[in-house]
Amino acid sequence: MTKEDKKNAYLYCKFRDEQFALYDEYAKRHGMLMKTLLVVNTLFYAKDGMTQTEICRRTFQSKQTVNLIIKNLLAENYVTVDEVPENKRNKIVQMTEAGRLYCEKVVRHITWAEDTAMSMFTAEEQKQLIDLSRTFTKNLTLLVNQETEEI
Repeated sequence: MTKEDKKNAYLYCKFRDEQFALYDEYAKRHGMLMKTLLVVNTLFYAKDGMTQTEICRRTFQSKQTVNLIIKNLLAENYVTVDEVPENKRNKIVQMTEAGRLYCEKVVRHITWAEDTAMSMFTAEEQKQLIDLSRTFTKNLTLLVNQETEEI
């Protein structure tokens, strides 16, 4: 591993952290936590709703975190939670009209910003960014989950 490798890892992670901070500040500016923003963003575009397990999978959050967010959204009448007849352990979470009104402007703006920022790259640059980010995440996952620091 070279000095340049270490510098570039630092810069890449710094940019990632800057993006997280941007989402966090945006969510707070609109009266919610970032993790709540991630959940309402996912639910907003799921017209037929989805299970809490699916929300966890899409937002990379724990069951406990998603459950707490859903309980809070339910208390505000922003979502409904209905049992799936075939499997009563699974429940479908769906946005109510009040929930859609609550988050529509916030969700649509962040989606527009993400889409527009991506559109500022050429098609080839978009593909490179996605491919390299996917590879970095895969490599990082393998290395974080291994027991030793040897390659």
